Amino acid sequence: MTRLIVWRHGRTEWNAAGRVQGQLDIDLDDIGQAQAAEVAPRIATLEPAAIISSDLRRTVRTAAELAMLTGLEVQLDKRLRERDFGPWQGLTGDEIRERYPKDHARWGTERPFSDPAIETVEDMARRVIEAFRDAIELVGGRTCVLVTHGGAARAGCGSLLGWPQDVWHTLGALGNCHYSDLAHHKQRGWQLRAHNVV
Repeated sequence: MTRLIVWRHGRTEWNAAGRVQGQLDIDLDDIGQAQAAEVAPRIATLEPAAIISSDLRRTVRTAAELAMLTGLEVQLDKRLRERDFGPWQGLTGDEIRERYPKDHARWGTERPFSDPAIETVEDMARRVIEAFRDAIELVGGRTCVLVTHGGAARAGCGSLLGWPQDVWHTLGALGNCHYSDLAHHKQRGWQLRAHNVV
């Protein structure tokens, strides 16, 4: 049975402050590092055959905790990065609402942003699902851990499960260092076995 464990990185200072990180390379804070160290042994019991991570430090350092326990090398794939939020990166929700009120009102809806510097959900989903499919082919019947980001995890899981984009919001956001567990069955296809596990 092919299984994907989609693991969000541990906490960063910007997570705690409510700042949009996007593709900026923000590292784990002390709490995030402790989260990764605490959760990694649980994931190691699932006997992964591969660990593939976004190339940003917060995911790489999260993945490193699991690599130390399993002896596996972390493979980096920048397609697993978070959505690129362009000029919003580094800002809080209040700052975005103040500086970009029209686009802020579209956040969380199906309406596209007017700023072309912000990656579309469709473009993010396209690259993330490609990374998921390559990981599935790599492990072929075994378990793969994908270490990624909240928005990328939701887009990848929703796409893999065949859900239309307008229902992805029903898949609650992964907490820091939480994971989703997906498995493929020959007759039933991809199924969500567990979500937001810690």
